[in-house]
Amino acid sequence: MKIKSFMTMMMAAVAIVLGTSSCSSSDDDPEAPVASQVAGSYTGTETLTVMGEAEESSETIEFTKATDVAVDVTLPKYGEGMMTVPALPVKGISLTKSGNTITGKLAKYEGTVKTADGAEKAYTISDITVIFSDKNVVMTFTQKYGNMPFAFEGQFTGTRK
Repeated sequence: MKIKSFMTMMMAAVAIVLGTSSCSSSDDDPEAPVASQVAGSYTGTETLTVMGEAEESSETIEFTKATDVAVDVTLPKYGEGMMTVPALPVKGISLTKSGNTITGKLAKYEGTVKTADGAEKAYTISDITVIFSDKNVVMTFTQKYGNMPFAFEGQFTGTRK
């Protein structure tokens, strides 16, 4: 009798383990909303180019679900001292899905941020294209901050953690 009870308990434990490990997260579920499939942290390289000069940095960028078909992202801060540009939020990047690729597009986003000294500065992020494929992302954009005379061309390439 004890062996039968033990075997029943073991079978129940195996069923629980298999049942919980076979559940997939929304990023692996092709039926989940597209924003849920791509939301998360991506680590990679951001390249900002202005007047032909490119600067690369290692960054982690977080895409968050805004709606079922849109994500928000915050571009990381860059620069030093008086030339520091704070992190710049971008909201409402619309997503579409074709096969295993999810594409995000936003023509223009305008916002304001506070600088380290408390001043408020306007910024524009335009021509945003984001391509999610498997666990990888490539995002391109144009960034204009405050009264800077030139826009930065940006690209981020990363992999989901």
